[in-house]
Amino acid sequence: MIPSILPTYNRAPLTFVKGEGSWLIEADGRRFLDLGAGIAVNALGHAHPELVQVLTDQANKLWHVSNLYQIPEQQALADKLVEHTFADTVFFTNSGTESCELAVKMARKYWYDKGDEGRTEIVTFSGSFHGRSSAGIAAAGSEKMVKGFAPLLPGFTHIAWGDHDATRAAITDRTAAVLIEPVQGEGGIRPVPDQCLKGLRDLCDETGTLLIFDEVQCGMGRTGKLFAHEWAGVTPDIMMVAKGIGGGFPLGAVLATEMAASGMTAGTHGSTYGGNPLACAVGGKVMDIVADEEFLAEVNRKAGHLRQGLEGLVALHPQVFEEVRGSGLMLGLKCRVTNMDVVNKAYDNELITVPAADNVVRLLPPLTLSMAEIDEALTRLTTVATALAAQGASA
Repeated sequence: MIPSILPTYNRAPLTFVKGEGSWLIEADGRRFLDLGAGIAVNALGHAHPELVQVLTDQANKLWHVSNLYQIPEQQALADKLVEHTFADTVFFTNSGTESCELAVKMARKYWYDKGDEGRTEIVTFSGSFHGRSSAGIAAAGSEKMVKGFAPLLPGFTHIAWGDHDATRAAITDRTAAVLIEPVQGEGGIRPVPDQCLKGLRDLCDETGTLLIFDEVQCGMGRTGKLFAHEWAGVTPDIMMVAKGIGGGFPLGAVLATEMAASGMTAGTHGSTYGGNPLACAVGGKVMDIVADEEFLAEVNRKAGHLRQGLEGLVALHPQVFEEVRGSGLMLGLKCRVTNMDVVNKAYDNELITVPAADNVVRLLPPLTLSMAEIDEALTRLTTVATALAAQGASA
């Protein structure tokens, strides 16, 4: 008999009932050090007091009115995002998946309104992940994502990640946009080199193609800049945001230049819940904290300490780990053993990590974790590696 919750997840046998900063408390009382942060969502950890306060204050005033009316909290958050980014305008969604849907619509509508109705193709890359909607799975194109869900939304051209010649050849007079994650998350923590992002920006400028960045996982301070593309010194025309922007409260956004958004006039898109007072009140406080330069400098300091420790871990246990990947506090351990063996052994040591493609284990801790917690995480990872190495030696 089918369970009451649709069985689309392979869930770990853990039931967390409380969170405190970088820690999750299991129903049986065990405390787990959280290096997953709800898959890069809890950017400020669990039960951050300032987020709890702003959410409580807003909950006592107003939850929902719909976008038929002005929403002051939404306006305030949009103003902050415009102030701190390339964007001229923002549309609020509830998730990264919804942000993908709008980004695709926005790019195609831009060209339609310019009178070039045939310019609908969007170039995407292998290993990508853009959500699980019709547009998101069509954009990713991997068998795992699309099998059984045909017919797919047409209009996507898939290119091998890192193949510059194929990317250039794929952009034609039918190409509306290029969609890329500056750092692939689900694909195995693969950062696009700065020079490649610059080259892609130049190519899009040369051909008049819109450039869409998916910063759902790598944005909101995760790499030590407010958004990952800032390291390359380039900007997109459209950007998808979610996960960390709400600090754990469901919230997403699409940011765009005035030019790229020019086709999205009244009636072309909408969301009943998107940009509701609760979400935007929390998002505004997240922005106040994460966009601060001192906060980002601290993220980079912590990231350097964690990365140094992970490099040492790899050097000491080459039979378990192959390399460290990533940027800031979006790091991955490429494994020689099966990555789920690492994840499960970490559970045994009350440590949360997240699997990814290419046999990678993701480390996506709260940006607020302490140096002492980083040291504790490294100690537990060393215990995990030592146990797995011993299992391998005895096999």
